[in-house]
Amino acid sequence: MTHQETINNTIDFVKKELKNAEGGHDWFHIERVYKNALLISKKENVDALVVALGALLHDIADSKFHNGDETIGPKKAREFLLKQNVDSERMEHVVQIIENISYSSELNPNKSFKSAELDVVQDADRLDALGAIGIARTFNYGGFKNRVLYDPEIKPDLNMDTETYKKTDSPTINHFYEKLLLLKDKMNTKTGKQIAEQRHQFLEQFLEQFYGEWEGKR
Repeated sequence: MTHQETINNTIDFVKKELKNAEGGHDWFHIERVYKNALLISKKENVDALVVALGALLHDIADSKFHNGDETIGPKKAREFLLKQNVDSERMEHVVQIIENISYSSELNPNKSFKSAELDVVQDADRLDALGAIGIARTFNYGGFKNRVLYDPEIKPDLNMDTETYKKTDSPTINHFYEKLLLLKDKMNTKTGKQIAEQRHQFLEQFLEQFYGEWEGKR
């Protein structure tokens, strides 16, 4: 099986698995991350197949939608890749990417896995949490969880550990401070940093407009 055939089979698999997924974590999110990863990887010394498979499978079973179970995604990915006869080294690398890509995993002081391929896929995923699409996804998820838009009395928590971050139900606007605005300085690659800079500025412009409207000043 050629690499392109493996990628095509993976695309078909992911589309089927995420057919009824929440709007911010559906196939279109995967497709955007995949395209971002391909763009970033052009200037990085990486295994292109690992990057492609890591991007396509990174949210195959997001723990947020499986009662916090972080083992389902890696398990599904491994089972699928075995059927595609992907060599064991690449397969384990992709599984490691899935296990370590999330923002919450970075809050874990015991996190140890690193690779250039993870850097690329992680940047690609984080770019989709920034800019106009990042804002749209944030409010879509907030609505999905029935969270309030904003409450001036509830301040952002900037010192959350992994478990607290996963369980938070704070207002959607707080998520900008607890994650989105922090992503620009956490990007791994030069290309990722360049794209993130412009998208970060859009977040700041949005918040300025939001507060102005909230206070009745705009």
